[in-house]
Amino acid sequence: MSEEGIKEARTRAKVYAKEKGFVLNVDEKQLDAVLRGLARNKERFGEAYCPCRLRSGDPEKDRIIICPCVYHEEEIEGQGLCHCRLFFKKGE
Repeated sequence: MSEEGIKEARTRAKVYAKEKGFVLNVDEKQLDAVLRGLARNKERFGEAYCPCRLRSGDPEKDRIIICPCVYHEEEIEGQGLCHCRLFFKKGE
């Protein structure tokens, strides 16, 4: 994956987090791993599929796991963070 792809994933995640009132993971190592996974999936498959969830290979079914996935808001509300540990509730 390219450094440009990772930078793009970080920018998208920052903008989205700010819009939704979330924060990104403060553990830079964990954050970098997730961003690398998103960039890799974007380059390989054309979409930033969640690197922490399994793809079925069916674009229609997998649409729900394009980051931010359909599960993230409920996870953040209930647990304070999403499954990938990319987005956190402020103050968590």
